[in-house]
Amino acid sequence: MPTATLAGVEVALDAEGFLTDAKQWTEDIARELAAQEGIELTARHWDVLRYMREQFAQKGDAPSIRNMKNAGGIPTKELYGLFPGGPAKKAARIAGVPKPHGCI
Repeated sequence: MPTATLAGVEVALDAEGFLTDAKQWTEDIARELAAQEGIELTARHWDVLRYMREQFAQKGDAPSIRNMKNAGGIPTKELYGLFPGGPAKKAARIAGVPKPHGCI
């Protein structure tokens, strides 16, 4: 299992770069992961990341784009603007939760 040092903390990652332990996540780690994706986090990004973490804590799975749109009230077009090229996958990685089912 690969590891990386993010925000001064050694964390375990899966083969796709997702944290293997969501409890290791911090906001500083999120900022560093976002920077790797070329994303500067805004208040709206944090809304999405917190929603993803809440849903993961409640259900044990990261929410899909459909769930974020319907239950989270975040329009799909906005998600693609915030996390270009794969919003559910990128947001999950930055939020420190596993890749949502159905993401390739």
